[in-house]
Amino acid sequence: MNTITSWKEIPVLDDEKAEAAYWSEHSIDGRLMNSSIHRPAVRESTTVTLRFDPQMLSRIKRLARARYLNYQSMMKQWLSERLEQEIHSQP
Repeated sequence: MNTITSWKEIPVLDDEKAEAAYWSEHSIDGRLMNSSIHRPAVRESTTVTLRFDPQMLSRIKRLARARYLNYQSMMKQWLSERLEQEIHSQP
């Protein structure tokens, strides 16, 4: 039995019969299979402190509530959208 240690070792097979014959003589290494398991990406974030005028923060929170959003998430969305606009508008 031959052990496959890289995905590149697996040939493109013409039909199911050829595939069955190939896999009867080959197996995939457990470490290769384990490395292929989907793991959600861990996203790191950094805490940033912003100082707002209390009246402005109140308006932001009220607007977020009207949209059924968390105000911090809404502000991150705004910043992300604006960042994309700025990046695409640069010469």
